[in-house]
Amino acid sequence: MGIFDFFKKDKGTELFDEQTPAEKKAERIRDEIERMGLKGDIKVHVDGNKVKISGKVPDQATKERLMVLAGNTKYINKVDDDDLDTDGPPSSAPASRYHTVESGDSLSKIAKEYYGNASAYMKIFEANKPMLSDPDKIYPGQVLRIPDENAAV
Repeated sequence: MGIFDFFKKDKGTELFDEQTPAEKKAERIRDEIERMGLKGDIKVHVDGNKVKISGKVPDQATKERLMVLAGNTKYINKVDDDDLDTDGPPSSAPASRYHTVESGDSLSKIAKEYYGNASAYMKIFEANKPMLSDPDKIYPGQVLRIPDENAAV
C-alpha cells in the first residue's frame, strides 16, 4: 500500500496526547493492536504524526486493518506499511478501497454508494471489526475499509 494519508486534525481514537513522546505513542498503538486481537509480528514506529508499521501479518485483511487502526488514531495523519509483509501467497482478491466518513454518513449510505445496496452495510461493518464495535458508531473523519463486494471479509 505504501503511505496512506488520513486528513484529519483532532478526530480518532484517543490513545495519547500530542505531547506524548514518540516511543510512548508507538507503545500505545501496539497495545491497541494487541487489544484488538490483530495477529502477527508487528513493529510500530512513530515519528511526529506518522506511523511506520513493519513486520509480518497473516493476510492482506489484517494488513489493511492495521493501517486503518493506526490511521484512525487521534494525532496520526500518515501510515506507512511498505515494510509490512503478509504470510503465504499474495491474495488474488482486489485490495480494499477506503472511505472517509463525512457528516450524515451511515454504513447503509456508504454500502449503497459502493455496492448499490444499503443492506450490504454489514459487509463494511465486518471488514472494520474489531475497530468498529457497533454499526451506528462511526464519526466524520474516520476512514473505513470497503472490501470488494465479492471478496471475503
